[in-house]
Amino acid sequence: MNILLVEDDKRISDFVTKGLQENGFHVHLSENGVEARELLLSAQWDIILMDIMLPDISGVELVKLIRYKKKTTPVIMLSALGDADDKVDALDSGADDYLVKPFHFKELISRINALARRTKLKYEENNNSYSCGSISVNTDEHKVMLDHVEVELSPREYKLLLYLIENKNKVLARTQILINVWGINYDTNTNVVDVYISYLRNKMKLNSGVLQTIVGTGYMLKEV
Repeated sequence: MNILLVEDDKRISDFVTKGLQENGFHVHLSENGVEARELLLSAQWDIILMDIMLPDISGVELVKLIRYKKKTTPVIMLSALGDADDKVDALDSGADDYLVKPFHFKELISRINALARRTKLKYEENNNSYSCGSISVNTDEHKVMLDHVEVELSPREYKLLLYLIENKNKVLARTQILINVWGINYDTNTNVVDVYISYLRNKMKLNSGVLQTIVGTGYMLKEV
């Protein structure tokens, strides 16, 4: 996760940067509003941590700017101002959360993770995306990704994978798969499901722990 930290107090920025890096985040520090403005508009960030009181442009003005530019990156305001009016002003300007200094670092991590989960869920809902481990399927673009690399599937392989991922962690009978992927009038005595499962396992590099064979029943795509 790439985080932009906008903070002019070196003591605080050193503390936050060190803590975030120890928790596996990539952090870029901006110490003033002018530099932050350029970074906010020219680069993509997963989370923005924004101090309100900066030496040139206020954090609230920067949040207003990025929302005006239609950027939806989650923003957590960091401020010594704890009055309700200050919080309301920042949140009404487009911030997603507000944390008063001094704060416990564990609370900051918790809020970052909560915003990241919310953003991911919203993205998946808006983009008709499904995921299971390192696999993702975008139904708007008919695109299948494995570890962020696109995988080319035939139309039938794509439909089978989509049905499995829509029902991940559920046992699906062969007949159930056959009806939903090939159609209700398809010969139920065929082994076509098993053949295409084999195709998927090879193309998507799915071991038996992920795409599981349920003996005597069918298959299950398991998130592990």
